[in-house]
Amino acid sequence: MDISSIIIPVLALGALGIAFAALLSYASHVFHVAVDRRVEEVREALPGANCGACGYPGCDGLAAAIALDGAPINACPIGGQALVDALAEIMGQTAEAAAKEVAVVLCQGDKSRAKDKFEYDGIADCRAIAGHHGGNKICFYGCLGGGSCKDACQFDAIEMVNGLAIVDPEKCTSCRKCVDACPKHIIEMLPYEQKSMVKCKSKDAGKIVRGACTVGCIGCKICVKQYPEGFVVENWLATATYDIANPDQEKLELAIDKCPTKCIHPGLERKAE
Repeated sequence: MDISSIIIPVLALGALGIAFAALLSYASHVFHVAVDRRVEEVREALPGANCGACGYPGCDGLAAAIALDGAPINACPIGGQALVDALAEIMGQTAEAAAKEVAVVLCQGDKSRAKDKFEYDGIADCRAIAGHHGGNKICFYGCLGGGSCKDACQFDAIEMVNGLAIVDPEKCTSCRKCVDACPKHIIEMLPYEQKSMVKCKSKDAGKIVRGACTVGCIGCKICVKQYPEGFVVENWLATATYDIANPDQEKLELAIDKCPTKCIHPGLERKAE
């Protein structure tokens, strides 16, 4: 075999490789986009959960938005004040205190308080349970107990207790994953400093509620009578309207005490230290 038949193709391929390398080097130089160092610094400071609660496509998207587009440095709900302080230093801004919000399950209807209309024996998933005639509970608005919110939580902040989802406010990072996972839409974000909340979402008339659950709101308006500036009842459901920063504590406590079904819960369920 003529040795030139081997050497010539090898040399040709080598020359082509050198040419392509030079072309790629030139292209990378021409099309190079300078990366603002602050993007990398902000990205390193972010928690890396990529939960999407900030409204951006993961921590990379938020880092670019903060560093380049003026997104607020408190956009990440799970980093807390320590993260805000760190980002303020990077961006040369003033750190403002971030008002903490936590997820709250607005239902107290566990297995001992809420009645079932049939026994469910299927997949432990709230969306699957809701697909069976709205769920197994008589109350259409109650927690189904399938644990979809618990499964969605990346921070171990939710536990199932007697068929009811309970959120630990100390572990909750405000990522809102549980809010999106609940097919009954009974999980809401409330201020960490909330002094009370109506833990019910039922819009059924009082007679129907009484037949379904012992701790549901019956729309009796006793809370409104005790604290007219603090509560309102619409569609058989009471909601708190008082200024949480400055409530009339005496009237609030009276409204909580006089509630016949005890559906007005006195603040977040914080575990004892």
